[in-house]
Amino acid sequence: MATEPNPTAPAAPEDPVLAGFRKSIDNIDAALIHMLAERFRITKAVGAHKAKTALPAADPGREQRQVARLRKLAEEADLDPEFSEKFLRFIIDEVIRHHEQARKG
Repeated sequence: MATEPNPTAPAAPEDPVLAGFRKSIDNIDAALIHMLAERFRITKAVGAHKAKTALPAADPGREQRQVARLRKLAEEADLDPEFSEKFLRFIIDEVIRHHEQARKG
């Protein structure tokens, strides 16, 4: 059985190499959040435009092309293309949900 961490226990000295890696990870995470926020600002505008012009919320052809394009980029970047597709699909599904909400008003 695992024991719960004691928040009042003194912290072990941090490994400086690990601290450097973690700082880089934290910076990348912050950049990802800012990039996602910008992406969703743009897709919100797309959703408003689609609602105004009576275009469908989803565009399966574009989604397929985007998935294929990003899978290729993932492979070139030595990133698991299955993971990249799941990540992109999650984002696409959320964008479509927003577009459907925009259409409803």
